[in-house]
Parts: sequence; C-alpha cells; structure tokens
Amino acid sequence: MLKFQNKLALVTGSGTGIGKAIATKFIEEGASVVILGRRQAPLEEAAKELEGKIPRDSNATVRIFAGVDVADEGAINSMFDTLKNENITLDYIINNAGVSGPVTCFANSPLDEFKSTIAIHLTGTFWGSVQALKVMKEGAKIITISTFFTEERPLEQRPYRFRSPYTASQGAKNRLAELMSWELTDKGIISIATNPGPVHSDRIYKTVYPKAAAEFVRVGGFEDMTPVEVEEAKDDLLECILADGMDKEGIAKTAEKLADGKDVAKLTETFTNLLTKIQTIAEKVQSNTSHMIANQEFLSQTQVAESVLNLCDDEIAKIINGKVIPGDRVFYPVKAHIGTAAPGVHQPDFGGKAVVFTIDATDKTDADRVEFLAGHIEKNGGKIACFISQSTPANLQDQISGKFHSHVVDITSPEEVAKWLNTAKTNIGEILGVIHVTGKLPEVGKLTELNRARWEELVAKFISTPATVAQGALEQFVPGGGKDPRLFKDKSGSIMIVGPDLPIGRKVTGTQRAQAEVFRGALRPFTTTVNQELSDVLKSKIRLFTIFPGSVTGAEPNNERIAEAFNFLVSDSSASSSEVIFCVDESR
Repeated sequence: MLKFQNKLALVTGSGTGIGKAIATKFIEEGASVVILGRRQAPLEEAAKELEGKIPRDSNATVRIFAGVDVADEGAINSMFDTLKNENITLDYIINNAGVSGPVTCFANSPLDEFKSTIAIHLTGTFWGSVQALKVMKEGAKIITISTFFTEERPLEQRPYRFRSPYTASQGAKNRLAELMSWELTDKGIISIATNPGPVHSDRIYKTVYPKAAAEFVRVGGFEDMTPVEVEEAKDDLLECILADGMDKEGIAKTAEKLADGKDVAKLTETFTNLLTKIQTIAEKVQSNTSHMIANQEFLSQTQVAESVLNLCDDEIAKIINGKVIPGDRVFYPVKAHIGTAAPGVHQPDFGGKAVVFTIDATDKTDADRVEFLAGHIEKNGGKIACFISQSTPANLQDQISGKFHSHVVDITSPEEVAKWLNTAKTNIGEILGVIHVTGKLPEVGKLTELNRARWEELVAKFISTPATVAQGALEQFVPGGGKDPRLFKDKSGSIMIVGPDLPIGRKVTGTQRAQAEVFRGALRPFTTTVNQELSDVLKSKIRLFTIFPGSVTGAEPNNERIAEAFNFLVSDSSASSSEVIFCVDESR
C-alpha cells in the first residue's frame, strides 16, 4: 500500500506552482486530493495532469472547487458544507494559497491592497482551517506554508523591504499555526507551519524580483523620469520581460500609450533602458539571495512538496506539533531589531509641540495608559490631541475626553485619519509624534471558535488600523511622499504603536499567550520592514516603533517604561537605532 492511500488532502491555491506540486506528490503516494483556486482553467488543466498520475489500484480521486478565493467567506463555507453534507472526512488541509501583494514602500502601498493581502494570507489561512474542522477527525493535520522573511527566532526579525503586508501576514501565520496547536489539542488535530524559503517559481522571477527592482528604480531615480512616471510605466514594462529577452514591440506600445505629447521614439529608448536596469537589479537581488545559501540553490517546487508530505507523517507530526519549521536554509544577517527597555535619554522638553494619540481601547487599563502617557507629555510642555475609535466603550471615551482634547472618530478610515491629523496640526501645532494604542486582546475563549465577523474585527484592530494610522502619519510628516519618495530624505517624525499586551496574572495559560502572539507576530515584521524602508531606502529620520507591554511571566506592565520609550523615540539617537521593537517589561 502507498503511504497516503485512502487519505484525503485539500490543498489551497493548487492550480499552479507549489500547490499543484503538493497535490501531485499526494496523488503519487496514493491520496485523493481536493484542489481549489480562483481560476477554473488552471484547475482543470492541473486535474487532468493529476488524474494521469494516479497509481493503479490506489482508488485515488481528484476533485475541483473552482472560483474559490480563500479570502471569500461564502465560497469557503460552501465548499466545506458540501464536503460535510457528503460525509467526506479530510485528513490534511494544506494552507498554501497566497499572493505577492503590493511590492512597494509602505508609504506608497495602497491600503486596500494591504488589507487584501492580509485577507488572503492570514484570514484565508484562519478561516479555511476553522471551516475544515467540520470535516476533520482526531489525527488530522493542518499544514501552513509561510515565508522565511518574518522571524528566524522569536526575538529576531527579518525585514523584507517593499513587502510590508506580506511580512505582517506571514508573521501572524507562523504564530497562528502555534496557536491552533494549543486550541485544537482536545480535538486531537495537529497544526504545523513550514517556511520553505526561496523556491524556483515564475512568481519570484517574473513578479517579485522585477517589481522590487522597479521600486528601487522609482525611489532612486532614472534618467529624467519622475517617480510618478516610473510608477505609471512599470506594470506595462514588466509584462515585456520574456524568458529570452525583452518584448521590444510591447515596450514601443507602452511608450505610445504614455507619451502624452513626448517623442515616442525617445521615450521607447528610455523605457528600454529602464527595463534593462530593472532586469539587472532583479538578477542582482536573486544572486545575492542565492549566495546566502550554502549550495546557492533555491528549492524546487517538488522538493517543497516532499517536505510537506514529510510533515504529514503521523509520527513526525506528533513530534513537531505546534512548531514552525525553518526550512529556508538562508543565512540572513539580522540586526537586533528587538530590545527590552528603551535606551535612557535626558527628558526632552516637548514645549509647544503636538503629540496625537489614536486610541482603540479595550478596557480601563488601556484608558489609564493613555492618561498616563498624555499626562507625561503635557507635564513636559507638550500639547495633546486624542482621537478615540468608535469601537472604544463609552465609559472609556468619557474617561479620556474628560481630561484631554478628544474626538471620537473612525480611525479605520484613511480619509478620517488624514482629516483629523490635519485638524490637530492646524489647531495645536506641528506634530512631533503619533502614538497609536491598540488596546489589549479581548477575552475570546478560543480564536478558532470565533465567527468570521469577530475575527475580522481583531485583524482590523491589531493589523489594519495600526497600518492605516501609520500611513496617515507618514503622509502628515511628508506630504506627497508616497508618490515622490525623494521627499522623505532627512525628514523627521515619530510613530509609536503600543500593544497588544501579553496577558496578566500568575495563571496565564499557553493558549492565552499564543492568542496575543498572533497579532504581535504581525506587528513585529511590519515594524522592522517599514523602518528598513525609511532608513535604508528613503534615507529618512522618521521612525515607526512598536512597544509590547507585559511579560511572559504575566507581570503587570509598567507605563513609565512606555513613556521612557517615547522619550527615546523622539530623540536624535533613535534615528540610528536598529532596535525598533521594545518589550519594555521583559528582562530576558
């Protein structure tokens, strides 16, 4: 009997690429597979190929669910309800579906694309796993494929410039895989994540590397083209990259399309030179990555598939349940992006300067924290404006607004954030810093038992809203900087995200810690990625810091340490610090 005969595996995003390779390996080992994706044509082609590889007498089958976007709640619900109604039992779900997402500096990243990337990678993984529980029994396995550009170790970060939504969702996925192992123990279901690292794929060679190269060009400049002109041309030009060269006719058509009164022949020459430079940079990025691998070889998609099937082995899976397997093999130099207490500095005089709070408080201790921090700034001469989320309980709104100039606003809206930051600047002066308080993670029982709406509220609270506020602050500090990155050079400004906290108490469970870590796991790589762009790419003195209160021992957070971290953040020394995340209550 073949190793996986009479087993059933569901592989998301399996019409092409790694997903298809995983489905192929399952078929070759005798398993039946369910393949799904957004596009029907690739799925039908993949199914035909898979059916041709079914071993004789294995009884394996291939089933398609086309038009299924993992971010689409209705499509996922319908698929698993269909399987349940047919009394089908699933042995494995492989969370593989993903997209590149926007490949650009965070300041230039459209927030709708940011949220879409999170929805596919993180929410798609969460909701697909939760719905799969309907058709899983004891011994079933959830395997989540993540990326090597997030965390190498719990206290190390790998920034991945131009990929902030991608890294945020991948960091959270790693921690989600760990969390599910805690929450699904009573069901006997195993959860493992794996980070395969660089893999031979068209998406890397034709999309990610060239888009990253185009972003380097947009930021660094090219001939007489403005950043906006590079942005307008790059997507069409990237379509002109061929396996054996460049599509010269396509370049000429792009020049005609964007000429706008310019000499088409000269613009065609400029675009040809631009695409040549993009290709050169993309090849250099690829080469640099390969030289961080011992044998300088990226994995093949088949090798990734083999590693996934190894994780599905009953005995191996029991041993590594709840682990994130760092299979990337990349030796990536990592700075110390995470610290404990922020370096001490002389108390700044905030005289006449404005500090804006955006607040999404969960309980009274969050409001008390805002009161303490705002009081600290006022005591040292600063002016305060508080913008409180509509989801903050009314009694907490009253507590804050009773002591500081406050408005209740929709801080999930980029337009509202921009409007109120402008109002603060007009009414109380130049903004020194923006402090966003996420609030604590509400008591939720089990994340895996939440309905979809409640899960999305948490994703918005701890990922999308901090990103919205951060981008609004960047635009406030450097108006127009998203479109023209040259404007960021030497500009100053400070953004500090505070939270979510680790749970407090002597009897904190592993599950409770793991729940908070899902969202902290998103903010860590997000913070380090944005700061790498600001410092290394944009040559800016603006910094985004994240403060994580609480400790693994369950000790009470100390708000004084957060105030000291803000003092450091607005000091000149913060611009040269590689530490941008501070776990202020930890001593390790």
